[in-house]
Amino acid sequence: MPFALYLLALAVFAQGTSEFMLAGLGPDIASDLGVSVPAAGSLTSAFALGMIVGAPLMAVLGMRWPERRALLTFLAVFMAVHVAGAVTTDFAVLVATRVAAALANAGFLAVALTAAAGMAPAGAKGRATSVLLGGVTAACVAGVPAGAQLGQVLGWRSAFWAVAALCVPALAAIVRSVPAAPRPAGAGGGVAGELRALRDRRLQVTLLLGALVNAATFCAFTYLASVVTRVAGIGAGWVPVMLALFGVGSFLGVTIGGRLADAGPGPLRAAAGLALLGGWLAFALAAGDPVAATALVLVQGTLSFAVGSALIAQALYAATAAPSLGGAFATAAFNVGAAAGPWLGGLAIGAGHGFRAPLWVSAALVALALATAWTARAYDRRRVG
Repeated sequence: MPFALYLLALAVFAQGTSEFMLAGLGPDIASDLGVSVPAAGSLTSAFALGMIVGAPLMAVLGMRWPERRALLTFLAVFMAVHVAGAVTTDFAVLVATRVAAALANAGFLAVALTAAAGMAPAGAKGRATSVLLGGVTAACVAGVPAGAQLGQVLGWRSAFWAVAALCVPALAAIVRSVPAAPRPAGAGGGVAGELRALRDRRLQVTLLLGALVNAATFCAFTYLASVVTRVAGIGAGWVPVMLALFGVGSFLGVTIGGRLADAGPGPLRAAAGLALLGGWLAFALAAGDPVAATALVLVQGTLSFAVGSALIAQALYAATAAPSLGGAFATAAFNVGAAAGPWLGGLAIGAGHGFRAPLWVSAALVALALATAWTARAYDRRRVG
């Protein structure tokens, strides 16, 4: 794979750290700013909502820019709003900075996904996607636990400062390694032509499945610190370790998922989906056991990202009529899930079902995804018949 692809992954690492680190900082933010834990969890939903709106909007805005200019602009804005978030004492302002950061992150990721697919050899979009998303999993392995540790030692604001600092070498790397040449015009006939690619039913189903699986992942992950401390009874000092375990699983899952998508083995993806459902059910039932909870954090991190990254790559394969906006479609769909998951988990907690409830919600979302996939496949078979 081209070296520039790994440099893009460095920037994705900084952005992934920002997106996921609230799983370890939520309780501290809630205490410091005088809001509830579900309200602090809504910061993840706010970020995801910004990603949903921002992915297509920012991709269209930067469609005629050279890739380097687009990537630099989005990353510079992302860095600036993290500085603003680090100094604010108002929860509403913090929410606003999360939305602004998400808009910039969405634009960056949409361009980067398209660029990664263009850099990949034929039949290797899944592997190129896995390299780029490796920045996300590295954030889970190293960035998120480090952010949680910083939050415990120096306060949650220090994690925001650290993310802003991480953007500096990423900016330098993009200037040095990403070409400044204009991007080729989309084969889909401009913005209108590429938007028409959304009519493809295979793409629609893939995006819906991705949204549901990602909703399940974020529903559990957003409240993982509370599950670990309040249900499993593990000390708060172990939260960074548990987040790192989830991150190790996500790294393994992305590596598996990219190759799974390139090979295109439908039965294997179905088996992975069933395993993901079984894992969430097992986690919900055994969350009170510290040993079982620790093992299932690793297992579910692996399965969630294996299935999720395979669906991202499949969406890029299905969006061949939208070479410039295909990454935006995938980014928006997956962040619909990232917004819905924490919101649904917060509703379950707010309804008095306890901090085990998000795990049951995750299981229900994966079950819905499997039912959707089965229905779509049955419909296709009837049409062929």
